[in-house]
Amino acid sequence: MGKSYEVEYCNLELRFDRRLIRNFIKALIQEGYSLYWNESEQQFIISIRTGRKLMKLRFERIGERYKIVGNYSVKDEKLAEMMEKLIGDTRGHAIVKRFRDRQILIENIMFGEIIRMVEISGIEHKVLFQREPVVTVEEIMQAFRSKRPDERIPVLRLELDYELATLHDALQSGDEELAAHCKAKLMALRQEMLQLEV
Repeated sequence: MGKSYEVEYCNLELRFDRRLIRNFIKALIQEGYSLYWNESEQQFIISIRTGRKLMKLRFERIGERYKIVGNYSVKDEKLAEMMEKLIGDTRGHAIVKRFRDRQILIENIMFGEIIRMVEISGIEHKVLFQREPVVTVEEIMQAFRSKRPDERIPVLRLELDYELATLHDALQSGDEELAAHCKAKLMALRQEMLQLEV
């Protein structure tokens, strides 16, 4: 890649267990990165040296699990690949902006998959990819508040998918408290789905 290579990660919503952080640290060390980390009751911070820059990844503790917080700018191609693997492995959400030669490529990622890709060159912008159906944030928020079945059911399906993925992670990591919480939430969502489908 040229010197203009840069990737920015915004609105990250990744949740995972301690094992995934350990594996990420191990992978960074195997790739030859100089790094150190520290941990407190509230957060886990990994400081990674890339050239003359120091990047700090912040992981906020939520019970037995962690959530990555903040926006990050990465100019190291290998580190960018590792960040994207982390987003995919956790089935997380993010907005990824790639800056190359006066061009910006913006990827909206939901549940680890690209749902929309836009290319910006100067004042022109072109949608390269968009997964159907197109649902805006406003429509989702309206559907969350709505009691109309045709608006609420698609959102309920997304909520069910998310809770099932979280339950799977909780069972894999042996987090019984989170698993019980997910099961209770799934029961409530199932009940709502049954009422709407009548």
